[in-house]
Amino acid sequence: MQLHLTTWCEVETYLERSPGIILPIGSTEQHGPTGLIGTDAICAEEIAYGVGEATHALVAPTINVGMALHHTAFPGTISLRPSTMILVIRDYITCLARAGFNKFFFINGHGGNIATLKAAFAETYAHLADLNIPNHAQVKCQVGNWFMCHSVYNLAKELYGNQEGDHATPSEVAVTQYIYPEVIKNAPLSPDVAKGHKIYSAADFQQRYPDGRMGSNPALATPEQGKKFYNLAVKELSNSYLEFLGEQ
Repeated sequence: MQLHLTTWCEVETYLERSPGIILPIGSTEQHGPTGLIGTDAICAEEIAYGVGEATHALVAPTINVGMALHHTAFPGTISLRPSTMILVIRDYITCLARAGFNKFFFINGHGGNIATLKAAFAETYAHLADLNIPNHAQVKCQVGNWFMCHSVYNLAKELYGNQEGDHATPSEVAVTQYIYPEVIKNAPLSPDVAKGHKIYSAADFQQRYPDGRMGSNPALATPEQGKKFYNLAVKELSNSYLEFLGEQ
């Protein structure tokens, strides 16, 4: 079930059987010369829909813009500041908690969101307590990073070795190729790709990683591989969601 395709009556009925909801979150940022700018949101959304179907869970609208300030020197990138993102997450959860939800499972497609999400959860718990929302003590949030699933990580290493890299990776590009085969991009990629540099400002990032890739070779990606990554992520995150839902 997708929240934006339901009515309030259907949500009320859903809450009679489950307090859990899945929230896909990604980013709108450069992914090298061949990666879609929406890669992180696309992957998170489609995998969340798969998990929702497998677990009969409600899936909230995707949060498409995340914390990607270090990519903003590349055209097309849109980013929230960490402080803004914290408020966005807080407000999402507050509205849903008022309705009766108390288990919030974020399926994340962007590594840069992780630290801010954890800070947002701490901010939200305190905010709900301050508001004295009736079920505030039962509210719990968890992040499932699809790209960090053990099965996904192992397959990426098997297929790509050290050419998986850290950004604009062949694994995430493969998933977008599986989802949107009609918009597969091709461009010349230098075999010499920067890697191993720390992340500071946007200008520094662009200087150190001039084509946007971080040690990756997305030319290795195929839609067939993307389907395998998708299935592995859906299976592993479905188990994680059900375990989370069952926690007392």
